[in-house]
This record gives sequence, structure tokens and C-alpha cells, in this order.
Amino acid sequence: MRLPGRYDGVARPIVTYGSDPVLHHPCAPVTVFDRGLRHLVLDMFASMAAADGVGLAANQIGVDARVFVIDCPDAEGEDVVGYAVNPTLTVLEPGEGEPAVELTEEGCLSVPGPYAELERAFRARVDGVDVHGDPVSIEATGMAARCLQHEVDHLEGIVYVDRLDEPVRERLLAEAAGPEGELPA
Repeated sequence: MRLPGRYDGVARPIVTYGSDPVLHHPCAPVTVFDRGLRHLVLDMFASMAAADGVGLAANQIGVDARVFVIDCPDAEGEDVVGYAVNPTLTVLEPGEGEPAVELTEEGCLSVPGPYAELERAFRARVDGVDVHGDPVSIEATGMAARCLQHEVDHLEGIVYVDRLDEPVRERLLAEAAGPEGELPA
């Protein structure tokens, strides 16, 4: 589905927890920087927007590649919009008066519906490259920093519910599955 407006890509279906092994193992580094990669990034932005998300990793649309996109507000309410190919995450020291960590509700497009409190660093940065192989860096605070950490986790094969205690994880997965007992495809 092509969306009018902000992102010129084709929205792809979101992979749900347990439905595809690509969501549960580390993604492959990107080695080819071509038109296909540029289309992937556009499709990821469109897929994220269509699903009302604030971030999306390539494996969430079934692609085994170390790429994520983000469109998420930071602690000041400013939108952080960008993407990174082959990102590495650095948790940063808090600025003056900032907390080191923040305990806030977190959700995931691959676990539709429920949210759970999860502690994440308040300030983080990713360093990677763009679709041409040129260096990019995204530094963020608050929710956008949470999003950076969340998306890099995806690229490592970790879904946020994997970081929760087992009883909480099981309850959230059951809630996401609904009365039919299966997560939507």
C-alpha cells in the first residue's frame, strides 16, 4: 500500500512475535549500498507510518538487514527523524539535571496492543551509515533515546518483551494474541 504524504514508500506487513525467525536472531550487516537499500528505507518509513509506529527495524518487515528508521519525539518534544544502516548503540552519560535511566511504558509493533514498563537509558546515540555508506549519527533523549535502544535491540534479535520477567512477558504475549490465541500476521 502506497501512502500519500510524508513517506514515499510502500507499506509492508509487520512481522509479529514468534511468527518469523527473522525477528529472533541478529540481523545481517548491510554490504550492498544500492537502489534496493534506498527503497527498503523508504518502505520502512511508510510501513512505520501505516502502523502508527515511532520506529521500525528491517526484520519487523521480514528483511534480515541491520537497518532501522525512527520518527519519534525526544525529551523536549522535538521530532527525531532519521535512519541508520549497520548502527552501533552508545548509552551516553546524562546531561546536567537529567536522569541516567527512565522507567516508562514501552510497546512494539511486533507485539500489537500491550505495553509494559521497561527501564532504558535516558540519553543514547547510534552511529552508522546512510544508504550511500556515508557516516550518520543520531543522538537523542527521552522517548527517542528509548526508540534508538529498542530498534537496535531488534537488530540483535531482541524484542522488548524478551527483557521482561517471564510472567509479565507471557501475560503480554497472551494479551497481544487476543481470544483467538494467535498474534495477528
